[in-house]
Amino acid sequence: MFDKIFSLFPKDLRPKLFTILQKGYTKETFTADLISGIVVGVVALPLAIAFGIASGVKPEQGLYSAIIAGIVVSIFSGSRAQISGPTGAFIVIIYGIVQQYGYDGLAVATMLAGFFLVILGFIRFGVLLKFIPYSLTTGFTSGIAIIILSSQVKDFLGLHVEKLPSGFVEKWGVILSNISTYNLSALMIGVVSILIIIVWQRFDFKIPGSLVAVILSTVAVIVFGLKVDTIGSLFGEVPNSLPMPHIPHISWEILTKMFQPAFIIAMLAAIESLLSAVVADGMMGTRHRSNMELIAQGIGNIVSPIFLGIPVTGAIARTATNIKNGGKTPITGIVHSIVLIIIMLFLAKYASLIPMAALSAILITVAYKMGEWRSFFKILKAPLSDRAVLLNTFFLTVFIDLTIAIEVGLVLAALSFMKKMSDVSESRILTESLRASDNMEDSNSLMAKDIPQGVEIFEVYGTLFFGAVDQFRETIRQMNKRVNVLIIEMSQLLVIDGSGAKALDDLCVQLKKEKTVLIISGIHKQPLFELTRSGLYDRIGEENILGTIDEALEKARTIV
Repeated sequence: MFDKIFSLFPKDLRPKLFTILQKGYTKETFTADLISGIVVGVVALPLAIAFGIASGVKPEQGLYSAIIAGIVVSIFSGSRAQISGPTGAFIVIIYGIVQQYGYDGLAVATMLAGFFLVILGFIRFGVLLKFIPYSLTTGFTSGIAIIILSSQVKDFLGLHVEKLPSGFVEKWGVILSNISTYNLSALMIGVVSILIIIVWQRFDFKIPGSLVAVILSTVAVIVFGLKVDTIGSLFGEVPNSLPMPHIPHISWEILTKMFQPAFIIAMLAAIESLLSAVVADGMMGTRHRSNMELIAQGIGNIVSPIFLGIPVTGAIARTATNIKNGGKTPITGIVHSIVLIIIMLFLAKYASLIPMAALSAILITVAYKMGEWRSFFKILKAPLSDRAVLLNTFFLTVFIDLTIAIEVGLVLAALSFMKKMSDVSESRILTESLRASDNMEDSNSLMAKDIPQGVEIFEVYGTLFFGAVDQFRETIRQMNKRVNVLIIEMSQLLVIDGSGAKALDDLCVQLKKEKTVLIISGIHKQPLFELTRSGLYDRIGEENILGTIDEALEKARTIV
């Protein structure tokens, strides 16, 4: 049945799992997926709990999210090896939504973001990654890393502070004013946990260092009776079962308030999941279906809040772990979720004993890896526009708000791009320079020796878009004499937008009043399409749109 359903969809909108099953799924492949899925499930356990707590929700909600995303996204994924779940990229925005609107607000924002992602996939916006400048992603990723690190200092040091404020400056003010209340046992657990994670990753062990740190620190708390905060002391017992499905309360008022945060969640999910899929392709030598991947992440985010989950996306670290351990198909993601369910069923009671300092150590190492500091300092040596986007996005993320940072960063990047496009676009009158040319080897210059009086040649190259229209109009104004024929040479013009077409339309109207014939030469496919769409092609006349400057000059001679 599913084969018939998905055969109706274009190839780029078919889940990889069904394509793989159609071709044949062997026992050897299943064995490899099973082993890798078990390893990834163990890796995901401490991360899911840590991300849930850091996001301002209960620890089990991080687990619910990883379980649901692992199953749902894997079924529909456009990538062979993608492992989805909660990630560090969401912590800042989730925490802000929960603090202001509670979990109900977050649930609505997550589902709305899911619908955005599904729409982006169906309208073939899987090329999203190409339109996001690297300086922008580096800026907000490094900013998020700083915020995550700052939020973990309290638990890492075991400070006697009930709750930290959400603002970066205010947060550090509270931390520094209460620094004397640190807990030596918590600090020791945190430091040792970081050392274990750093040292462990130097060896190619199947068990992750983060899990080893959690187990050893929990044993130390039990054996030595250390007085430190644990998951149980702050959040109570971790449930050993999934919650019953529940549709969150949705109203028009909450939808309008959550629209902007949902858009940012969708953007982060799209960027991170597509980046993760690209990394997986590089490691496996495969090719993912980006549009289907967006749809899969969207479905995952729609379903996650139904089981009290939080936003999910493709996780680069877990996906890479999957590939390194031999995972070959999306079955691995489903196995990883089953492993998490088994752990929750039989070991949830022990999760309440995990010290918060160990979880903060895990998140501090995640924040360090998340911050692209080498790239950050490289971009500081890049052109001014890239530096402006990087620093504005970084500082707005840290000191103001991630949503504002991304919006301002996108605007700055767009303005920078338009400025660069405008700089490489030019309009100029060629007639006199061609008449004066002595280059007899150039066919255009040779023809120019016989440019009749009353004919002007005008060249446009680069792009004729709204940022370059003023220059086009100003150059036209400089041609202060009346002519019989105006030739616009477009062989170097690649793109025209609506504003450019309007400028040409205005020129066409003006020339008709002056009884001057307009001839277009050397036009390319996109400008020709825009002229046809706007009706300019018919107004100029098919007989006046020619392939080369030679043909245009020949036509001009017959007119003059």
